Amino acid sequence: MADPQREHPRYAHEASVTFHVGVKEYLGRTKNVSRGGLCADLADPIPTGIDVDVSISLVFSDDVHSEALRLPARVAWCTDVDDAHQVGIAFRPLDSERTEYLAVLLRYLGDQRAEKSPRGLSVDDRFK
Repeated sequence: MADPQREHPRYAHEASVTFHVGVKEYLGRTKNVSRGGLCADLADPIPTGIDVDVSISLVFSDDVHSEALRLPARVAWCTDVDDAHQVGIAFRPLDSERTEYLAVLLRYLGDQRAEKSPRGLSVDDRFK
């Protein structure tokens, strides 16, 4: 059962992400993605509360990635984890085109989850 505190289901999936903060870029990998935002692992911290653009690319193999989907976001939290950092971002309001692209990406992740898990549990359900 999904967490009643969450507005959108999360999909546990590793995608390549780039956070664009002014002229600086932070590279990382997602832990999970939802319609509302994502959680990612990064080498360097990003200040909480700032607006960023995040580019998300699905990773199919070492040298095959999807075209990047660039979305406006705000850093909700950033915390130290071992020798790295984990960051949570909330997507900012999206135009209709970006909303549709994100919906396609999430449908793909939902299909992948269903294929891998016969019970089709979300990441929220697996950790209850």
